[in-house]
Amino acid sequence: MGKILIVDDTLFMRTLLKNILFSGGHTIVGEAGDGEEGVTKYKELKPNLVTMDIVMPKLNGIEALKAIKAFDPAARIVMCTAVGQEQMVKLAIKSGAKGYIIKPFQAPKVLEEVKNVLAS
Repeated sequence: MGKILIVDDTLFMRTLLKNILFSGGHTIVGEAGDGEEGVTKYKELKPNLVTMDIVMPKLNGIEALKAIKAFDPAARIVMCTAVGQEQMVKLAIKSGAKGYIIKPFQAPKVLEEVKNVLAS
């Protein structure tokens, strides 16, 4: 199971994801409330996987993704997106994201995507 960093500007979403991932046997090594903090925590904690919200203050998810990939090209990042952000998801995948999960989160889908990305 993976060591996961959760990056989302909403405490509710971080808590929801934490509970889903924890139920799947994963370890949450850290949380960040914006993209800038997410990049800093990635460098500190070196998680196996990051869940990254797209719309956030300071650095958005795409900018934070690019910064993390520049630091660690092997980083595994799964984007969290609301329905209707397909263009952003395409850009994220092009920028190095390994997958995405759609809000509102459905536990089986979240766990399956995380498992697939960790196995890649």
